Amino acid sequence: MNIDFKKTSVWIPLMVAVAFASGIVLGAKFFSIDISEGQNKLGTVLQYIENEYVDKVDTDSLIEKTIPDILSKLDPHSAYIPASDLQAVNEELDGSFCGIGIQFNTLNDTITVLEVISGGPSEKVGIMAGDRIVEINDTVVNTKEWTDTKIISRLRGPRDTKVKLGVLRATSPDMLEFEVTRGDIPVASVESSYMLNPTTGFIRVSKFGRTTFEEFLNALVDLRSRGAEDYVIDLRGNTGGYMEIAILMANEFLPAGKLIVSTHGRDGRAESMAFSDGNGAFADSRVAVLIDEYSASASEIFAGAIQDNDRGTILGRRSFGKGLVQKQISLPDSSALRLTTARYYTPSGRCIQKTYTPGNLDSYGMEIAERYSHGEGFSADSAYIDKSVVYHTAGGREVYGGGGIMPDIFVPNDTTGISSYYINVLNAGMLQRFAFRYADVNRPRLSEAATVDEVESLLPNDDQLLSDFVAFAKKEGGIAPRWYYINLSRDLIVSQLKALIARDVLGTSAFYEVINRQDKAVERALEELKNSEPTLNKQAPDTTTVR
Repeated sequence: MNIDFKKTSVWIPLMVAVAFASGIVLGAKFFSIDISEGQNKLGTVLQYIENEYVDKVDTDSLIEKTIPDILSKLDPHSAYIPASDLQAVNEELDGSFCGIGIQFNTLNDTITVLEVISGGPSEKVGIMAGDRIVEINDTVVNTKEWTDTKIISRLRGPRDTKVKLGVLRATSPDMLEFEVTRGDIPVASVESSYMLNPTTGFIRVSKFGRTTFEEFLNALVDLRSRGAEDYVIDLRGNTGGYMEIAILMANEFLPAGKLIVSTHGRDGRAESMAFSDGNGAFADSRVAVLIDEYSASASEIFAGAIQDNDRGTILGRRSFGKGLVQKQISLPDSSALRLTTARYYTPSGRCIQKTYTPGNLDSYGMEIAERYSHGEGFSADSAYIDKSVVYHTAGGREVYGGGGIMPDIFVPNDTTGISSYYINVLNAGMLQRFAFRYADVNRPRLSEAATVDEVESLLPNDDQLLSDFVAFAKKEGGIAPRWYYINLSRDLIVSQLKALIARDVLGTSAFYEVINRQDKAVERALEELKNSEPTLNKQAPDTTTVR
């Protein structure tokens, strides 16, 4: 793949680091950096505060609070990461962390193990899904006082260190004790991969981390070995990550010499252009990409490359609109800046960054809510499209700038089955609690199931499952049955219960395998793939296509 990245100048981060860590004047002399009058003034103010302010002031703490304020005046995505948070922030994208290898939730004021990662430290010592962790290192855990962040900080730690757990299990009258040796735990970003039908594979990608391309390629190869010729790539809710990973993923679907993305910084800095290298193994496969208003950054790079090269069909709703590139810069105290250094552009030349006012982050954060307030989530006609900014795909189709990627085929937010009863049980967490309780009580029987179909064959019929849930919601949540509204939401509730139970038994991928059966975007993608040809530069169908 032809990727030509010019190195970004580092004078800005050095300037900030020197100004705040070593003093601006000293930094100017030592590093030969040109310092403005305003920067000298800031250093002088800090010196006066430290030396002459009426009370003793911790200037380091003052600077920690000031840096985020400075960055907030630039753009919505430049950010300061304190040293205490940097490891956790990086782990999200690095693809692994050191811990004990469980997924948990705090249900009924107890740490409840939802899933034990295969091959991880907890599985090796015998911890099981459904276990309740009541002690960590001989300290009783009270989740009314312990936040999830505090729990995670106690469970994670350096490789080869040990943590002692006290566990309650339904099959044991006494508390069980386990000593778990922490190890590297993979963080999967491909949440689901399975066959939608005999010739179509489905892959859901939750983020673009360091291991995402490897996971994605493995999923593609596995699905192809099972008969997949077409692929539905679900990027809904994927807020992005590493741009390089999106480039590698797009490269798999493109022939040689196709522009994937370009970046342009200030005064010719941070310039890059990434082209496909012709080594993609799926350049002849049909592909459909699902996006929504929370698909951002790297998700938009991937979708934009597919759309602008007329390589596949984009379905869903207008994406978030993040077209700014951040560079992470380490500071001397192990904190970091994520500084916007460039804008990225799709192959047609679009910068899909939505508008923002520097320093006004509140309105930027509310932009998604504003879309829904004027109906964009439910009607393509209500979507904001700046038709004064017109670009063209490789095949000549018109696409527009102005904020986000507008899909080729708009799929509205599905409100089928939404009723006041459903909203009440959803907000109270009754669906998740019932599903876990059912899976927990019936775990010995359900654990024999190896597939979603086998799990469903062990569940009661739909009417009985719904009736049991309604009784549970009344008893545990005080939510009175309202059968008119319950019947309106019947199919939605039953589908979600089955999906959640399947997840608790088989893992996250099983959830999507069940829930996608009623997903309108997935249904529409299958229709489009069936009617399309795997040919580059094709014109998308005019029907239901947004122009």
